[in-house]
Parts: sequence; C-alpha cells; structure tokens
Amino acid sequence: MPLARSRLGFLLLGVLFTFLLYLLLPAAQHGQRSAGTRPDKATRDWRVANATARTGTAAGEAPVFYREVSAGAAGPGRPDVLFLHGQAFTSKTWEALGTLALLAREGYRAVAIDLPGYGDSPPVETVATVQGRVAFLNHVLQELGMQRPVLISPSMSGRFALPFLLVQGDRLAGFVSIAPVGTKDYTAEQYRQVQTPTLILYGDRDTRLGSQALQSLRHLPGHRVAMVPDAGHACYLDKPEDFHRALLGFLRQLK
Repeated sequence: MPLARSRLGFLLLGVLFTFLLYLLLPAAQHGQRSAGTRPDKATRDWRVANATARTGTAAGEAPVFYREVSAGAAGPGRPDVLFLHGQAFTSKTWEALGTLALLAREGYRAVAIDLPGYGDSPPVETVATVQGRVAFLNHVLQELGMQRPVLISPSMSGRFALPFLLVQGDRLAGFVSIAPVGTKDYTAEQYRQVQTPTLILYGDRDTRLGSQALQSLRHLPGHRVAMVPDAGHACYLDKPEDFHRALLGFLRQLK
C-alpha cells in the first residue's frame, strides 16, 4: 500500500509539472521574441487582408528600407505605386494609414520606402546633390523591379521627386504631388516639357506649400487637381478617406 501511494504521488507530481510547463512555455517564447532583433531589420512576409505584406532592405551603395503590400500579380493595366514621405514621417505612415493595404486590395503593388536618413534607411552623402537624388530614385526603381510606377511625393520628398520628374518623367506612369517642397525652383517652361500624368493634391487649409505647389505645377500639361476639404498640409492624415478616394480615382484613369 505505501508503494502504491508513493507511485501515485510521483504520478501526480509529474502531471503537475507538465501542466506548469504547458502554462509557462508560451510566455517564455513570447519573451524571447520580444527581446530579439526587430523583425523589420530582416525581410519578412505576413498576411494583411488577403494580401502579402513585406518589409526588407534593397541592397546597394545606398541601402533602402521598404514596406510592400501586394495581392499577388498586379491587376491588368495597374501600375506599381511608390510612396515617398515627408519630413516628420517614414514608410510606416502609409502602412499605419491603411494606404498600402487598400491599394493591394484594388490590385496594385504598393511600396513605401524610408528616404536616406529616415526610419530604417541609413544616411548617404550622395543625396546632397540634385543629381545624387535622381540617381537614388533610379537605384530604388531598379532594386525594387519597378518599371513605370506612379510616384507619390508629399512635402519634403519633393527634393527627390521633382528633379526626377523633370529629368526622367518618361519612367513614370504617373505622379502625385502632395504639397511638395521645391516647386518654385523650376520654371514654367521646364514644367511644360513634362508629359507625365499628374495629380496635384493638397489640403484647403495648407495655404503655404499647398497653394505654392498648385501655382507652379499647374504648368504641367497633363495635370488634374484634387483639393481635400478641411485638411492641412498632411491632408492624408486629416482626411484619409477623401485622400484615398482622390488617389484611387487618379490611378484608375491611368492608361
């Protein structure tokens, strides 16, 4: 009888130990994941609303961190879409806003990058010149395999996008300006040479860069204008639904 009780006691201890291990193991695994390296530092895929999301770094002399969402092969006639960002933002802005996932659901390949010195992209000296910034965007298109994308350029990113538009606009299927800086640096005649379809998008409360960009970019021969009501400089944050509606309307009319 004592032997049977002893065996029963060992059995109960074994069951109790197994149960505690079952409870504690997931927490330990979670702690390891939290204490490990940031997932954004390496390329990874995950699912987002019937689409595949990916973060990674495009290689080269100027490594570029990017976020991409796509629903497999792009829909017929749908160009890739490349998002730049403003001074206070990064590629994360377009993910958090739902813009990348929205475009993926509509059949577009949507990619947002961190410009040099922002987010997870290291600073590079070559972008200190206009020629260097044009070369940088050339590098991005090549590394990401984007043939003729639509380029989205808010605010500060105009320093990269505008010279690229003027010099290599034929490499773009379309251009979306969101009150970019630097529009006064070019002449009306220079803008008239650009044949890239353009959407001039701005918030009606952005009385400085928004109105300034409109006055300069209206010389682009293939432009249309969309004003977001009750929105400021970052109109996509103030009125995301209105912004998305204007953006998708422009993308759908591109041939």
